[in-house]
Amino acid sequence: MIQVERVSKSYGPVRALHEVSFSVGRGEVVGLLGPNGAGKTTLLKILTGLFEPEQGTVRIGGVDVVQDPVAARALLGYLPESAPLYPEMLVQESLLWSAELRGLAGAERLRKLGAAVEAAGLGGVLTQPIGTLSKGFRQRVGLAQAILHEPPVLILDEPTSGLDPAQIAEVRKLLGLLAARSTIILSTHILSEVELTCARVLVLIGGELRADARLQELGAGNRFRLELAPGAAAEPVLGALRALPGVLRAGPEPAAGAGIWLEVEGRPGEELGARLFEAARAQAWPLRQLRQEGRTLESFFRAVAAGQEVRR
Repeated sequence: MIQVERVSKSYGPVRALHEVSFSVGRGEVVGLLGPNGAGKTTLLKILTGLFEPEQGTVRIGGVDVVQDPVAARALLGYLPESAPLYPEMLVQESLLWSAELRGLAGAERLRKLGAAVEAAGLGGVLTQPIGTLSKGFRQRVGLAQAILHEPPVLILDEPTSGLDPAQIAEVRKLLGLLAARSTIILSTHILSEVELTCARVLVLIGGELRADARLQELGAGNRFRLELAPGAAAEPVLGALRALPGVLRAGPEPAAGAGIWLEVEGRPGEELGARLFEAARAQAWPLRQLRQEGRTLESFFRAVAAGQEVRR
C-alpha cells in the first residue's frame, strides 16, 4: 500500500532525508521512531503530498503522490501532531464540512459520520465549539476527520499527544480496530506505544533509515545481562566477551544499583549461556548475576541510535 523509493529532502544546507526506501503492505501497522530532528515529520509530509521530495518516488496504493496528488490523498487519512481545527466551529459542523470536502453525500455521508463519531467517542460533544474542548477531545476530532472517509491508509503523527492515560488506552483500542481495514504508519516518541500497537518498526536517524525490523524478531534475540561486583574493572571482561565465538555485540548496560551491568548479544542458535558461564568461571570474573533476557524495543533503539546495529 505504501512504496517509498530513495526519497531525499533538504532545507537549504540541512539534509532532512537521504535516500529513504521502504514498503508497507496492506493491513500492516508500522511504528516510525527517531530522535528530534531525525526527519520523521518531513517523511510524513512527503507521504501525504504536503511536501515534494527532491528525488525519489512515493506511491500510495500504486498512485504516485507527486504525479497524481488528488487521487493519492483520496486514499489517505492524516492526523498531524496538532490537528488543524477551527476553534469557533461546532464539532458536528467541522465533521460535516470535512465530509463535504471528501465528496461524501446522502446515506453514505450519514453512515460514515456516525461511524467516525462513535469510534472517536465524540457523541457527547457534537454541539460544543471546538475551542472549548480539552486537548484530548480536540485530538479526537482530528482523528475522526482522518478516518471519516474510511481510508485504506492512515498516517498518524503523535496521535496520543496530550491525552490522559484513559484516553491513550481508548486510542490504542481504536487503532486495533482500524488495523483490520487500514494500513497504518504511527510516528511517536513513546516506545511503549509502538510495542502495544505495532508489528514492525522503522528507525530514522539523521535523515537515514537505519533499521526496519519486526518487533516479534526483536524479542527472540540471544541476549544476556551480566552483573559484576561494584568496583570491578569492566573493560577486561568486555574484551573477553567480544572475543567469544558467537558474540555479535557486548557493551555496558545502564542500570540502577551498585553493581556494574554488561549486555551481550549472540548469533541466533548459539549456546551463548553456557559459553558465558564457562568463561566467567575460567577467568574468575567477579560475577554476581548472569541471566538471559528478551530484547526490548528500547535497547534495540539505543543500539541503532549509537550506530551499533543496522537492520533492514
